[in-house]
Amino acid sequence: MVTKSSAAEPLSWLLLLHQLPAKPAYARVKLWRRLQSLGAVAVKNAVYALPAGPQAQEDFEWALKEIAAADGEGLIVEARLIDGLSDDAVRGLFNSAREADYRALAKEIRALEKDAAPAQVARLRADATRIAAIDFFGANGREDVEARLAALAGPDAAPAPISTPLVSGSGHIWVTRREVHVDRIGSAWLIRRFIDPDATFKFVPAKGYKPRRGELRFDMFEAEFTHEGDRCTFEVLLQRSGLDEPALTAIGEIVHDIDLKDGKFARAEAGGIAALIDSLAQADISDQERVERGAQLFDNLYDLFRKPRR
Repeated sequence: MVTKSSAAEPLSWLLLLHQLPAKPAYARVKLWRRLQSLGAVAVKNAVYALPAGPQAQEDFEWALKEIAAADGEGLIVEARLIDGLSDDAVRGLFNSAREADYRALAKEIRALEKDAAPAQVARLRADATRIAAIDFFGANGREDVEARLAALAGPDAAPAPISTPLVSGSGHIWVTRREVHVDRIGSAWLIRRFIDPDATFKFVPAKGYKPRRGELRFDMFEAEFTHEGDRCTFEVLLQRSGLDEPALTAIGEIVHDIDLKDGKFARAEAGGIAALIDSLAQADISDQERVERGAQLFDNLYDLFRKPRR
């Protein structure tokens, strides 16, 4: 989540500059969709912007990885606008994009207001949460959507079995990037609770770290466990360890929706969990403490999903 700034403050922007080969065409479409899901806006041809911040940098780094996988080239630049395009003009681009999103969603809600099924209501709420997460400057239209959704009601569900080990023995050192957010916090919880009960965690710079013998890396460049295809690290750990308990699958879907911002599972709970994770990320605490506090959150979520719904 990017902290909103007043119009008087000069802003710092992250710019993703990229070039993709002409073929295959689907690589361009895939990247465009990813950037749209992040809330990025095009300020020039093949130049996309986000308000600078740790989460924005992480989002663009994953996009950069996709660009490289498609044999393209790209770089991320942090910049302040001096002349030409102004901060207010770029803010306007973000607000215009989100206003269009809110209008489209409000239209959908109006069409279903009289006889919306619970699953439809849950999807609409998830869509509203997804848009709000990338509404960096308070675009018009959010209040209208929230008022319309307030008149609706929505549910969700899941119960459970157990798991298998992914690594031999226990007490490994698990290494990940500093400034942990939802995927790393959730993955650390999953590792310690279900995969390696005596795990210890080490937090290192995103680039340049040389792993020591016996260390296991997760959610970082060239890690043993990290994003694969459109799956976040939490999902990869679940799949590779054979953890197919419904409660864990539900949590994995929430982590995916928050981390990748693609609305794939449209989990209604994602907005609330994202807000709690953001509060941890913005607190003046160490990464280790973020992981410890986050573990309590995920314990509660796990217990909730294991309870039979009445």
